Amino acid sequence: MSDPETIEIIEACRRGDREAFRALYEAHKDRVYSIALYFFHGDPAAASDATQQVFLKLITNIKSFRGDSEFSTWLHRLVVNTCLDGSRKSKSRERSEDPVDLVRIVDPTSQDEDMARRQVASRVQAALSSLPPKLRMPILLRYFEELSYAEMAEALQCSAGTVASRLNQGHKLLAQKLERLRR
Repeated sequence: MSDPETIEIIEACRRGDREAFRALYEAHKDRVYSIALYFFHGDPAAASDATQQVFLKLITNIKSFRGDSEFSTWLHRLVVNTCLDGSRKSKSRERSEDPVDLVRIVDPTSQDEDMARRQVASRVQAALSSLPPKLRMPILLRYFEELSYAEMAEALQCSAGTVASRLNQGHKLLAQKLERLRR
């Protein structure tokens, strides 16, 4: 169940209160954008489009939120559906191959170390981006959103066993793709 403040804001949204919608947007926009950005291979335009779509869906479907689960779980489900829909649509379009940096180096001790870290981050991002969406999304939800298996299962509308299986498959594929980094 969601906290009382969130329930109050959701009820205000159901009544059409624009300030309540603004509060939900401000509270969740960065998380939604972050998931979409990683899902769409660091493409800010695709992430912005997905974020906009998620909040349009939220506005039009807020009355369908029953409160059986946490609001954040329901919102993650909207993000998952939007990203997967966008992925299906973009398969026919050419994607950017410039991965987003996973690591920002604040004060590197040397330019060589900085370059090496950026190369590793770039390879990890590229490997993550190359995973099929059904394996990529559980990894993003687990490691970037820190959701539990139960929360991921609800957001992905599958069993916790399926989540575990997809994470396992994703880990194995990532390990294969990143094998060269160990050498």
